[in-house]
Amino acid sequence: MYVADSRAGAPSGPAPTSAEPAARFLAGRRRAVGPTVLALGTVSLITDVSSEMVTAVLPLYLVTGLGLSPLGFGVLDGVYNGFSALVRLVGGRFADSGGGRHKTVAVLGYGLSALCKPLLLLAGSLPLIGAVLAADRTGKGLRTAPRDALISLSSEPETRGRAFGVHRAMDTAGALLGPLVAFLVLRWTVDGYDAVFTVSFCVAVLGVVVLVLFVPPSRGSAPDPAPRSPQRLDRARLIRPTLCATLLGLATVSDAFVYLLLQRQLGVPEKWFALLPLGTAAAFLLLAAPLGRLSDRVGAWPVFLGGHVALLTVYGLLLTHAHSPALPYAVLLLHGTFYAATDGVLMAAASGDLPEDRRSSGLAVVQTGQALARFGGSLGFGAAWTAWGDRTALTVAAVLLVGCGAVSYALWPPRPGRKVAA
Repeated sequence: MYVADSRAGAPSGPAPTSAEPAARFLAGRRRAVGPTVLALGTVSLITDVSSEMVTAVLPLYLVTGLGLSPLGFGVLDGVYNGFSALVRLVGGRFADSGGGRHKTVAVLGYGLSALCKPLLLLAGSLPLIGAVLAADRTGKGLRTAPRDALISLSSEPETRGRAFGVHRAMDTAGALLGPLVAFLVLRWTVDGYDAVFTVSFCVAVLGVVVLVLFVPPSRGSAPDPAPRSPQRLDRARLIRPTLCATLLGLATVSDAFVYLLLQRQLGVPEKWFALLPLGTAAAFLLLAAPLGRLSDRVGAWPVFLGGHVALLTVYGLLLTHAHSPALPYAVLLLHGTFYAATDGVLMAAASGDLPEDRRSSGLAVVQTGQALARFGGSLGFGAAWTAWGDRTALTVAAVLLVGCGAVSYALWPPRPGRKVAA
């Protein structure tokens, strides 16, 4: 059971009758995921429903509804996916200032993104739409590091992997529901796009309300086994995960390219193409919490590297000439496994090396390095595909992933982890 009772001294079962059962009972409660994590997971679930509603219809709305050219859409897509990386450092830095403003900055970020949803209805030109999307991604960039810092600060050091895994699972549930809600709104309403943006705004506001009412301000976490001075940041420990995340991000092919390669190899009909991301999201949803818990037991670094082994296997399957009906299921399962083993696990691993009053800004550095590297890797892969073809480009990406994985292992070797009782 993941839910932790926040009431001190309120046992949820029969009282232990001896010291040893009592110790096991209390240890199990400390390993549970706390109410702050569940509240933040609920906020992310609701917000992702809102965001993915817009993401699902935005390409068709811009190209068909507003007559935007493919080049114009390409510019906006780059803004939408890359702009948040530029403001994460600002959000992380501001959240750590003034004694910890994590919740304040998170509310600001979520609120800004919510306000942008109805503004899409008023923006009828490329500059205005670009400004709205940039503001929306600014909100995402501001909130991501403070939110992850809140998760870390509200979790025991030995259960951070599980906490991030549960949060990412709830977040992904919203990503699954968003396109389905958008589909139903378009089906049941006359002014489809207007209705989607309006409903998306209402859902986003609900997420902000949950954040304000149910997520407490950061008050610190349980002390780490090896406490450090709160005024000093061990830059060497921050540099290692940042470099590793950046190197491996350079060799990460974007989701859209993975789905395009799968569609080309198997000839997936266009009407089913939009369902491919749901396969990755479903695997992510099912595996995020179990792999987070595994990282608490065996260490975050082996799980993180194992996720990239799953991605390498995806590349290998896409490079084969197989046309098996099982191929898309295997690719999407492994693709979701990659995200489940890397997204929250990386944040849990980096959190342990950051003092509380620098945690948000430290996590922002890691996130920014990874996001910019993946953006650059996607541009490079697209250029290689154009110049050499898809198979050669994917072969280069696979070789690069092996090399970056080896370098990352040397830069950040696994450290002995603490054993956690079953």
